Amino acid sequence: MGVTIKDIAKSAGVSYSTVSKALRDSPLVKEPTKKRIIDIAGQLGYQPNAAARSLVSKKSHTIGIVWPTIERAAHAALITSLNQRLEQLSYTTLISINEMEFAINTFNRYQVDAILAFDDGENIHNYQSTVPIVSYGIANSASVYPTVDANRRKAIQTAVEYLGSAGHQKIIYIGDMLGEDRLQQEKTTGFKQAMTGLYPADDVSSRLIQVAGLEQYDGYAAAREVFEAQELPTAIVSGSHDLTRGILRAVHEKGLSIPNDISIISYDNLPESDDMEVPLSTVGVPLAAISDKLADVLMATIQQENTDTAIYLEPELKISGSSRKLDDSAVSRGEAYHG
Repeated sequence: MGVTIKDIAKSAGVSYSTVSKALRDSPLVKEPTKKRIIDIAGQLGYQPNAAARSLVSKKSHTIGIVWPTIERAAHAALITSLNQRLEQLSYTTLISINEMEFAINTFNRYQVDAILAFDDGENIHNYQSTVPIVSYGIANSASVYPTVDANRRKAIQTAVEYLGSAGHQKIIYIGDMLGEDRLQQEKTTGFKQAMTGLYPADDVSSRLIQVAGLEQYDGYAAAREVFEAQELPTAIVSGSHDLTRGILRAVHEKGLSIPNDISIISYDNLPESDDMEVPLSTVGVPLAAISDKLADVLMATIQQENTDTAIYLEPELKISGSSRKLDDSAVSRGEAYHG
């Protein structure tokens, strides 16, 4: 049987109610007494009863997260970063990779304090919930729930505009998803708009390389087709970190050099991009900025504070070893681009 408040009271030589107040940090208990009680509780290995605490506070201090997968590098890294941030706020996360409606209903039964849903096109605004929901997806003025948007369209536009300013015209985008995927369509739209603005006479559709998914093999297969069937591009914009890893494998097999033969800018601003054999140039919102904003919006929603329904984050472009200006023989690592 676990240690109880009565056990602590007996060891400390105080009343049950004094221990209860001390553990709740009540100002009614003098600081020396409070410190002694807390020290004794720690020595005895006391763990507060979460269920009982929830009944009193009406809060479970848990957040349900509906996530499509944790297999992709970006998803896993973001979940890890967000979980660390929520831990600092004394919240526990429960993660579901079930179908959206099923997961939302389950978290409602568990009475979590809030739900964070990765909205990749299911339109969670159609689902009913007694628990507040925050969405990570595509924001718009009609959103029912607060939505944090990583501005994927602008990210790809920024990458293409930089490459154009660096002298590249033969630019392709590997990441045009087969089937409907609103998040990936935003990236494709960003590429089209940027290329049309830079090179209005070019056939942009021929620069879009379709992929069946966003995994490493999808990037490898797409890049191999490009290298076998087309004139080599001078630059590739990749739709995800995992796609980029596959592209790099195909580049290596072809005997090409990064960035001397081909420059690459990868979507997903991940810390591990710096640790690649050739440090990756990346574009996207930094993980810490995404997790901090998601945590802030979740806390505001739980506290029933007024929150914008459309929250846009600004992507950052980091130019590193995988890209270069066409008239340069070397790359200036760590160079920042301000478009």
